[in-house]
Amino acid sequence: MAAPGESLRRRKAGAGGPEPEASAGQGRDLKGRPARLRAGTFWLTRIVLLRALAFVYFVAFLVAFHQNKQLIGDRGLLPCRTYLQSVQRHFGGRVSWDALSYAPTILWLLDWSHMDANLDALALLGLGISSFILVSGCANMVLMAALWVLYMSLVNVGQIWYSFGWESQLLETGFLGIFLCPLWTLSALPRGTPTSRVVVWGFRWLIFRIMLGAGLIKIRGDRCWRDLTCMDFHYETQPVPNPVAYFLHRSPWWFHRFETLSNHFLELVVPFFIFLGRRMCIVHGALQVLFQVVLIISGNLSFLNWLTIVPSLACFDDATLGGLFPSGPGRLKDQVLKIQEEEARGPGALRTRGRVARGMVNLALGVLVAWLSIPVVLNLLSPRQVMNSSFNPLRIVNTYGAFGSITRERTEVILQGTASANASAPDATWEDYEFKCKPGDLRRRPCLISPYHHRLDWLMWFAAFQTYEHNEWVIHLAGKLLANDAQALSLLARNPFEGRDPPRWVRGEHYRYKFSRPGGRHAAEGKWWIRRRLGPYFPPLSRQDLRGYFTSREWPYPEPE
Repeated sequence: MAAPGESLRRRKAGAGGPEPEASAGQGRDLKGRPARLRAGTFWLTRIVLLRALAFVYFVAFLVAFHQNKQLIGDRGLLPCRTYLQSVQRHFGGRVSWDALSYAPTILWLLDWSHMDANLDALALLGLGISSFILVSGCANMVLMAALWVLYMSLVNVGQIWYSFGWESQLLETGFLGIFLCPLWTLSALPRGTPTSRVVVWGFRWLIFRIMLGAGLIKIRGDRCWRDLTCMDFHYETQPVPNPVAYFLHRSPWWFHRFETLSNHFLELVVPFFIFLGRRMCIVHGALQVLFQVVLIISGNLSFLNWLTIVPSLACFDDATLGGLFPSGPGRLKDQVLKIQEEEARGPGALRTRGRVARGMVNLALGVLVAWLSIPVVLNLLSPRQVMNSSFNPLRIVNTYGAFGSITRERTEVILQGTASANASAPDATWEDYEFKCKPGDLRRRPCLISPYHHRLDWLMWFAAFQTYEHNEWVIHLAGKLLANDAQALSLLARNPFEGRDPPRWVRGEHYRYKFSRPGGRHAAEGKWWIRRRLGPYFPPLSRQDLRGYFTSREWPYPEPE
């Protein structure tokens, strides 16, 4: 039997509750409830940011792998070898520092005789690295820098196919992502490398400029943004509408006014919430993520909106994101709780040489971003604001904007072929080529592909605003269709001459397209669109007509397959 004093001591020890260390280990507070993460740290934020960025990189490299050979490969519509040779000639016929600065790409260092293989290698390497980060949620500076260099190498030889604003936006976002990570360590929670506040604010500065730039370009641009009528046209005339846009286009007028006012509020007012403290910053992040989700639902804007969500996530700290992570011993959330409690009760981490070096790197990053932001801020303040431009070849800090002007009518270029010997014969039968996603067949439902991106379809939308003389690649495409070129035809959804001899003639026709009215006569016939011919876009062409055209541009002359 124990002595009375010993029993009393045991009861007192039990009444005192668990030691603080035990509480931390179990992830619960003194009342037995799951402990809550404290605000102000960004361990979980880093994991969410890295996975979101890796997802966008994965989509971008997937698009590159599927389409680069057809667009910029050895026999592409605008071969990147020809482009690099023209840059080389411009700078004295050699690979000089000026040439590298003008078009930074590791393709300068590779063998140009097999450019298709080079392009595939870059895309596959990017797919592999981004897949690893997406699944594991961890990365280091080496992997993130590799993704950035790989994608920059593609963008800088992509010419018009990579001229969209989201290419530079991905490079700027990816550059900041490099500094989220430790140099070598591969761990979801690298304790020696807390998430830098400089990098967090770099992401916040990025989303601030993206949204404010988009809002200012609208107010300064098309008058319909000021009289609140732009949404009357946007859903029908956007580059690649989806099925939801078909129905949203017929919304009542007051709903379109509400949409436009909401857009102005989210792009011109909400961005300033970032600077009004933690709670308002969280509100900003939530509103911007919700806004991007609405845009994803209502249109096929490539991976732009998915990418814009990424810097918005920097508005959320561990306390905000904790609910997304499961609780339990050994889980990420529990590990962050332990880190927070250790930091709260112990002295600060020792100032090792590695931490000092890391601090200097973060400081240098902040100074670099601030310096490169000067022309960007001046552009934002200028009444002659330019959107989606870069002031440095590495595209580290850029200007952004979207839909500064809205087209009131939708025009489409429809490519047609005929097997008739005489293109002018009244009985010549012209058959339409169908693209992957852009409007063509009146009965085909609008596609739903976001975040994937059909680059050719988007460029056909732009080409319809201009003439074929401004878009020589359209004639190159026509020449490939005249040869039934399998590589070029892989960019299309339907070849009317599949399994047959190639067409003898190909032409481009210009049409005005409009959505049919839901429940109306055309919709009852199964038509999503109605169209009216405007005239020829380019005249009927044969292979013989294009021989000199191809030779003068150093394009391979297409031979029938």
